[in-house]
Amino acid sequence: MSVQFVFISRVDFSYSWRLKMYMVESKEGAIACMLFALFFLGTWPALLTLLERRGRLPQHTYLDYSITNFLAALIIALTLGEIGESSYDHPNFRQQLYQDNWASVMFAMAGGIVLSLGNLSTQYAFAFVGLSVTEVITASITVVIGSTVNYFLDDKINRAEVLFPGVACFLIAVCLGSAVHSSNAADNKAKLQSLPADAVKGLKTTDVPSFSGKDLESSDYLSRKAKAGSANYLVELENRRSIKVFGKSTLIGLSLTFFAGACFSLFSPAFNLATNDQWHTLKEGVPHLAVYTAFFYFSVSCFVLGVTLNIIFLYQPILNLPKTTFKAYLNDWNGRGWALLAGFLCGFGNGLQFMGGQAAGYAAADAVQALPLVSTFWAILLFGEYRRSSKKTYSLLVSMLVMFAVAVVVLMASAGHRKESKVAKSIEQ
Repeated sequence: MSVQFVFISRVDFSYSWRLKMYMVESKEGAIACMLFALFFLGTWPALLTLLERRGRLPQHTYLDYSITNFLAALIIALTLGEIGESSYDHPNFRQQLYQDNWASVMFAMAGGIVLSLGNLSTQYAFAFVGLSVTEVITASITVVIGSTVNYFLDDKINRAEVLFPGVACFLIAVCLGSAVHSSNAADNKAKLQSLPADAVKGLKTTDVPSFSGKDLESSDYLSRKAKAGSANYLVELENRRSIKVFGKSTLIGLSLTFFAGACFSLFSPAFNLATNDQWHTLKEGVPHLAVYTAFFYFSVSCFVLGVTLNIIFLYQPILNLPKTTFKAYLNDWNGRGWALLAGFLCGFGNGLQFMGGQAAGYAAADAVQALPLVSTFWAILLFGEYRRSSKKTYSLLVSMLVMFAVAVVVLMASAGHRKESKVAKSIEQ
């Protein structure tokens, strides 16, 4: 027999003091997790984009980001994953580390690998396609593929008549996102043609501008001489940023974006399999991975792959970036605080998404892919994206965001409630 304490009656976060760790169990609690995750996951890409546009090498930024991204998972595991008295049938985080659950661990780590590849790809795609369009396309692909797979993995606990119209809206948003990018690229090309040829030919293509740590934070740095969206602004931005995009095919950016979307569409189903064992890979009597333990293993593989690839990129950079060294990375404190904050936001955002998905279904939890609504806000506010664009671009942008907002609302409305596992029922009895 267990005693239960309810902390918030309306949201119904509850746990049993002796045998049950802290878990989100209600639809309302799951939606609350999704909303917080939405803000966190929509903000961290803006911070990475901010640093790239100010000249910080993406290899340095991603290494900082990887550290705090993993640290967030460790904090969640050692706090929420340790609440309550542990037993073999209902273990806490540390006890699960010694159980024979490696089949589920492999699914969790596979999810971390594809997420790391997706995040790494988007860091470069942001430069070529822009923050808002990159987020819309990757998020839409994630929902179209990932939510469909999760719907069947979760034994159809989400309302199909609501879920799949929402998925269709995301698919339309993908098409609109590509159209926005194409139209905006044409606008920028027209702006640059208005400049003297010497102004464009004089662009730096390999050197990264030097600046002090104070420059990244100062208002003087933010106040540019050229007006946002103007041709001169585009030239100044190209000279300042670390990834040079002028003269490169837009197919590079779109290819990176669609590859990232394909990766993102797989990490949530992999995590779903890790926590719910729908394919019955665990031995009989071995409890399922708790969401906190699965998230820890998920983040371990994400961290290892991200750090390994970016250390390689220090010495063998891609996209004509300058070479650097690990020592140079350690000494690069320009904007490091923002990169570390980005890792925390992404880590806690992913954790909240998984907590909500375990309660209400991972298909509905993909509603956090509304993050482009947040990212577009930061893109317009911080980076001046779409300033002085054509009416066609504005019309496509508004249509894209409206369709995206409708899709998110519909997807959240499909949220269900996961049935209590047989193991949990037997413990309660």
